[in-house]
Amino acid sequence: MLKKIFIGIGVFLLIIALILVLIPSTRNSVTWRLDQVFIRVRSLIAPPQDVSFQPNQTSDFNLNATLTALAPSATPPATSTPQNTAIPTQTPDPTTTPLPATANINGGKYFSQHNYFNYCAPANLAMAMSYWGWNGNITDVGAAVKPYPQDKNVMPYEMEEYARNQGIGAVTRVGGDMDTIRKFIAAGFPVLVEKGVFFHDLQGTLSWMGHYQVVTGYDDNRQVITAQDSFIRPNYEQSYEKLLGEWKGFNHTYTILFSPEREEEVMNLLGEDADEIKNYKNAYLEAADLVYRENGIDQFFDWYNIGTNLVKLQDYNGAAQAYDEAFTVYNNLPKDLNSRPFRILWYQTGPFFAYFYAGRYMDVINYATENSIKLVRDNEPALEESYYWRGLARHAIGDTEGGIQDLRQALIYHEGFGPALQTLQSWGVNP
Repeated sequence: MLKKIFIGIGVFLLIIALILVLIPSTRNSVTWRLDQVFIRVRSLIAPPQDVSFQPNQTSDFNLNATLTALAPSATPPATSTPQNTAIPTQTPDPTTTPLPATANINGGKYFSQHNYFNYCAPANLAMAMSYWGWNGNITDVGAAVKPYPQDKNVMPYEMEEYARNQGIGAVTRVGGDMDTIRKFIAAGFPVLVEKGVFFHDLQGTLSWMGHYQVVTGYDDNRQVITAQDSFIRPNYEQSYEKLLGEWKGFNHTYTILFSPEREEEVMNLLGEDADEIKNYKNAYLEAADLVYRENGIDQFFDWYNIGTNLVKLQDYNGAAQAYDEAFTVYNNLPKDLNSRPFRILWYQTGPFFAYFYAGRYMDVINYATENSIKLVRDNEPALEESYYWRGLARHAIGDTEGGIQDLRQALIYHEGFGPALQTLQSWGVNP
């Protein structure tokens, strides 16, 4: 009798659960809560901060010789003690007009990324474009730059392309500093920066992730910038020091939007960095100068930035070894979420370029799998770049079907993803 009662209660609860699931609003709430439980369980079983980078091979290349040849000051000092230096104010060239001590740009529209999944890029791009007369909505941008709702990252080049399609000029460069911020804002150009921040994720865990921010003002007297931050608030003030520290995690990448008739003005403000190759050389030299003078996570980012800049300069063997150095530093960081930027490959795919073109296909497969795709704790590892590069590497080692499967998965997570489409077509495969 008691058994029948328990069975009856179980059937009743199951019926109630099914009824609730059939109600859209309830179904969404239940699904979301179940997803959160599964994410927490997965993170407890396999903590992402415990995952290290384990190369299958190393590059036969003398990176130190390259560093010494291109940046003589980058040789290791007798003692590798970090040096704290004050943030310099700009010393104007006698032939130029000094910049004002403070400047602010008004007139844009603020967009919050909250109540949308991973909408940092659409929100900030929408804000940046609003300063140039764009009147669209945040969801207009999102539908184009992240057509798959659960996409984990939007690259700067994707944002550039969307802006240009809206009739707005766009240029992205690396190696930015406070002088970059000052001169563009003083000239009336907001600066869209990409940086790494420690934010609380959906589970309330503080960890490192990529973030965009639109800088619209600066104050040399107080050493603060003013940003329209889609995650925090409008007119958010942040110290120069904190901005530069977070910016380092993304090679000091920045994007300038402009009306087409002001393109020449933008190029003049960029100076020698208007030449993209020269820009990457300058950023390389800056990172190489710092790499032996810093330690911990700062040194990790220095090595990573060296690798990224060498990729852009098509020195793939040198880049691969720089990334090897970066990952060695990473593996020695404390195993906690406040210390390890475990999501790095979600946002910056330079190692895939470097290892692939250095012939280290197993490292591409291993890192794309273990240090990117598997580190997604929900059911949607929507990282089209990781699948794309893993697919190329699989194909290169003779796993043709695996390569095709990965590229098709990349197209599921990003419909129309150009590199995947073009590669499948070159293989004679129907996407």
